[in-house]
Amino acid sequence: MKTFSYIPHTGSDRQKMLDFLALTDVSQLFEDIPDAIRMKRELDLPAAMSEVELTRHMRNLANRNLDFGQVVSFLGAGSYEHYQPSAVDAIIGRSEFYTSYTPYQPEISQGMLQAIFEYQTMISELTGMDLANASMYDGPTALGEAGMVCCAHTRRNKLLVASTMHPEYRAVLATYAFGQSVEVVEVGHADGVLDLQALKSQLDSSVAGVLVQYPNFFGSIEDLEAIGQLAHDAGALMAVNTYPISLGLLKPPGELGADIVIAEGQSLGNSMSFGGPYLGIMAAKKDLMRRLPGRIVGQTTDHEGRRGFVLTLQAREQHIRREKATSNICSNQALNALAATVFLSYLGREGMRELASQNYHKAHYLAERLSAVKGVRLAFASPFFNEFVVRLGKPAAPVQEQLLAKGYLFGLGLGRFYMGMDDAVLLNVTEMRTREEMDAMVADLEAIL
Repeated sequence: MKTFSYIPHTGSDRQKMLDFLALTDVSQLFEDIPDAIRMKRELDLPAAMSEVELTRHMRNLANRNLDFGQVVSFLGAGSYEHYQPSAVDAIIGRSEFYTSYTPYQPEISQGMLQAIFEYQTMISELTGMDLANASMYDGPTALGEAGMVCCAHTRRNKLLVASTMHPEYRAVLATYAFGQSVEVVEVGHADGVLDLQALKSQLDSSVAGVLVQYPNFFGSIEDLEAIGQLAHDAGALMAVNTYPISLGLLKPPGELGADIVIAEGQSLGNSMSFGGPYLGIMAAKKDLMRRLPGRIVGQTTDHEGRRGFVLTLQAREQHIRREKATSNICSNQALNALAATVFLSYLGREGMRELASQNYHKAHYLAERLSAVKGVRLAFASPFFNEFVVRLGKPAAPVQEQLLAKGYLFGLGLGRFYMGMDDAVLLNVTEMRTREEMDAMVADLEAIL
């Protein structure tokens, strides 16, 4: 009988179990599996290593990664290098927050419930909406859920999504829609923003919602008021995917006609962390409250009149009949939401405005410098926040490789997402970039071109 060091049962334990089952060998447990499909060889895995060898091997693998201490990043596209104040880790690392899970018992979960309530309040204020839930897995799943809310509320089964929406968000939306028999139609763009004439021509009585991004995937700022008016005239809702940092400077979607606002909350005090875990933000108008997935924390008073917090709405399949659940998302990203709460509290209104302003002005400085390089031009004339697209006049991939060798992550090539854009690169500039870094990168790019 084989023994494995990672299995806690001793040989004696296993023999007792076999005796109880009247079996002589573990292999007899698998006799129901047809012989024709059973593997009759060892797994094709490398030989085991000693602890010293494994440590050295893992270190060598880790050294193949480049972190932001080694490269200067101009890469954004949904995950952003922002400064994370030390106060964030100091608070979310406390054991009462770091190890807590779902606050089902309000009498012993007041601290976490209050933190979530404060998060909801801040997100509502930031987005200009009536309320927020707590919360979604990430930005893409929040968009998928928003689309389903539009369909449930209007009792229609078609969604119009802007082609200026992040391609990966559109892919997740399509997956959600397929399972719900919802039709998703993409609407084209003109000069980097949603084509309003194309949108108008595709709006009819079957459309449940219009889904747009603000600022959009190209970094351009969409005309939400005009889009919202067209959507509402057709009886549809408007769901807006936004970038939270931009709302320190831009008018919130709620003031521009949005019915639902979703976002990726990574930029609010959460590290990039190789792609997760992230934070899906969702806020909405009051009349959509009972359609929202996830849970909502409310404020109340106890029998002695003291302020308290409870899970007010939790229309999840864990709590009600599965067919009546608003969503199958079972968990909230409480720790990530807490990081966002600490971040927003730490910066305050003025801090958010200053942060957004730095992002805006630094991005426009780089755009101006790049526009002066021979062969480089801005792809669109539309206003932008801290991301923009440049066209190099030659395939972007080799240029990106050469700049990476010089220590720069030169944005995201758009050729794999959009036809005819093999020479286009989406660039991002946050408060982390300095004038010296940008000037040096431009000089190296000019030499390459």
